[in-house]
Amino acid sequence: MKQRDYFFDNAKFILIIFVVFGHLIQSFIEDSETIYTLYKVIYTFHMPAFILVSGFFAKGYYKKGYIKKIAKKLIIPYLIFQAIYSVFYYFLNNQSSFALDPLNPHWSLWFLISLFFWHLLLLVFAKFNPTVAISVAVMIGLAVGYVDWISNFMSLSRTFVFFPFFLLGYLAKKEHFYALLRPSVRLGSLLVFVTVFVLFYTNPGINYEWLLGSKPYAVVDEASMSSMFTRLGFYIISFIMVVAFLTFIPNKQYFFTNLGRNTLYVYLLHGFFVRVFRESDVQDFFNDVESFLLLAGVSLLLALLLSSKLVTAITQPLIELSTTRYKSLKIRLSAALRFYRKKYRLE
Repeated sequence: MKQRDYFFDNAKFILIIFVVFGHLIQSFIEDSETIYTLYKVIYTFHMPAFILVSGFFAKGYYKKGYIKKIAKKLIIPYLIFQAIYSVFYYFLNNQSSFALDPLNPHWSLWFLISLFFWHLLLLVFAKFNPTVAISVAVMIGLAVGYVDWISNFMSLSRTFVFFPFFLLGYLAKKEHFYALLRPSVRLGSLLVFVTVFVLFYTNPGINYEWLLGSKPYAVVDEASMSSMFTRLGFYIISFIMVVAFLTFIPNKQYFFTNLGRNTLYVYLLHGFFVRVFRESDVQDFFNDVESFLLLAGVSLLLALLLSSKLVTAITQPLIELSTTRYKSLKIRLSAALRFYRKKYRLE
């Protein structure tokens, strides 16, 4: 049972690296067709996969006090970081006035408020037959694109658009995930990735905003009958890509496995670094495809740093409203200090 948990921790950590990398390369999508294609490929699976895995761990939604626990875990940190990012953007962008709007999430903070709503939606959708529930969720995701006021406000657009992936994760069993870990399946998954890359590269006119799920059809393209089928097409591509991605996740413990439990820290904190990077001259050094390998390395290092014991101990009061990590780190540091003092006779 313990080994099986490695799969999900590994998946979450690898996914958070893709999240950071995707945000870092966004500044360059207009400069390179290859980077633009890579960006779209990443966005077909990284958040849908994250959402699906989150849904898998929502199976206890019906337990007493669960919703209250989720609200404390998601809504309070959301409000805290909404305020922090508002202050951060005020100084970073030299804004003339300060504004704090809790109903329009800053940038990546949409995930927290949507994740809370997805748990609430389970209270209704989990009562239905799985086929019916998924079908209705998809139809709602397709229909909301025609409602112009459903956009970034309270992250309603993304909530409805991505809910089918959360629901799929909730309905999935561990056996479904581990059935993917076969060499023959992985070979097919590699072909899927290559095919999707070629599809986007040979069709550069495909708007990446279809993959964000944050705007109504009228903003992305036009609110025609075909818009619904376009989103359905992206649903299919994303589902296939999520499955393909999961086939490559190792089921063994590595140096980064335990850090998969700290992905919320990386998610909430990496935005400060990405925004500073976008406003700085440092990004001018990345002017060819080869240099973006370095940026991938930076993404890995940033994920390792922000999920480390030191950073999580310092920021836990803001994210988990607790100091247990700090106390644990303090005890370990004190014990190590006493050990070395005794060893080298410093006391």
